[in-house]
Amino acid sequence: MTPEIPQRSPYAVEVEAGKTYWWCSCGKSQSQPFCDGSHKGSAMTPVKFEADASRTVYFCGCKHSNKAPLCDGAHNSI
Repeated sequence: MTPEIPQRSPYAVEVEAGKTYWWCSCGKSQSQPFCDGSHKGSAMTPVKFEADASRTVYFCGCKHSNKAPLCDGAHNSI
């Protein structure tokens, strides 16, 4: 299954140390870059991200990163 592409750039998000985030892998969530359950009924599932420190994280917006849930620049070649 190919994910939808909600945006061709990363989402810069301030994460909090110790908090868990669920990154949307299907691209259908209305709460990008995070999961809202829109994948239900498909083979796709969200990806867990646990913040080890409070900092800015760049979550993949194109859903094609090989380092999911983080951006690896894949949006530059799709």
